Amino acid sequence: MHELSAIWHPTQADFDLFAQVSGDDNPIHVDPEFSAKSAFGRTVSHGMLIYSKLWGLICAAHPGARSLSQTMMFPNPCFTGEDIRLEVRGALPGTARMRAVRVKDGAEVFVGKAEVA
Repeated sequence: MHELSAIWHPTQADFDLFAQVSGDDNPIHVDPEFSAKSAFGRTVSHGMLIYSKLWGLICAAHPGARSLSQTMMFPNPCFTGEDIRLEVRGALPGTARMRAVRVKDGAEVFVGKAEVA
């Protein structure tokens, strides 16, 4: 059983760079003025940015790991400036259970799993 964890402090620069790399430049991620008028009140992370941070934990511990499949949900928003605890548990290779949680209130911002070879 593996348990991997890290703290990530997301920044607007993270969101902007991920938008450039991924091509997902939805204003909810990259435009603070637009986002201020949204239900969230500020920019929110791309879901796949959170997943890539979690996948990075796996790859750091298991170079050459390959993702065979993944499922994910984003029950709460991930904002800039709020520490996020990244957690991966499971038998690798095999099923990795992944979770990302806001440190300040324990709200899950990502819940999922990946089949890892």
